[in-house]
Amino acid sequence: MGIKENAKEILAQLPDHVLLVGATKTRSPEEILEAVKGGLSTIGENYAQEAETKACILGKKVQFHFIGHLQRNKVKKIIEFIDMVETVDSVRIAEEINKRSQALSKNMQVLIEINSGREPMKAGVLPDDAESLIGEISAFCNIRVMGLMTMGPLFGDPEDARPYFIETKRIFERIQSLHIPNVAMKYLSMGMSNSYRIAIEEGANIVRIGTRIFGRRS
Repeated sequence: MGIKENAKEILAQLPDHVLLVGATKTRSPEEILEAVKGGLSTIGENYAQEAETKACILGKKVQFHFIGHLQRNKVKKIIEFIDMVETVDSVRIAEEINKRSQALSKNMQVLIEINSGREPMKAGVLPDDAESLIGEISAFCNIRVMGLMTMGPLFGDPEDARPYFIETKRIFERIQSLHIPNVAMKYLSMGMSNSYRIAIEEGANIVRIGTRIFGRRS
């Protein structure tokens, strides 16, 4: 099957409440437009420069989520066209997003990235520190914390990812119960091509899928 058919098939399988984010790192605008024909409405980009280039071509045909590690000096490059940053993991990056959003009179939706596997080389806030980080970020006027995101293992048995998803859902529910002002806790972004079904079973309502839509990268 082609990209359009892949996107259509996945969307037909997903529950209505689950948002499909097409993971489009290194994918061409032409490939993305094929997925859009299949019903894809939101894409996730990992790199600021690549996202900016695609935004110039694609315009308003898709919503843009940023799903990679975001450096402070790249925030200005993406802030105008990004609809959600899924990978906020520090007060410093939140402060920069807030400042740049304020300059555009924009309210930016963000997710807090959780390092659910407590892996030293991975981005994300440690589970034990998530509550205090969200409390600090909630004070920023031009950012709205909308939920959590986690990666989980990239490869291997999809079941291996389940404990990480369970842990992140537990944090999600804990934060939700606190009713922190300016914190909505609406979205739980978990699961990729190899693990999205497990993620949905554990409460994900955003899944980030690349390979199953676009095929393996050459």
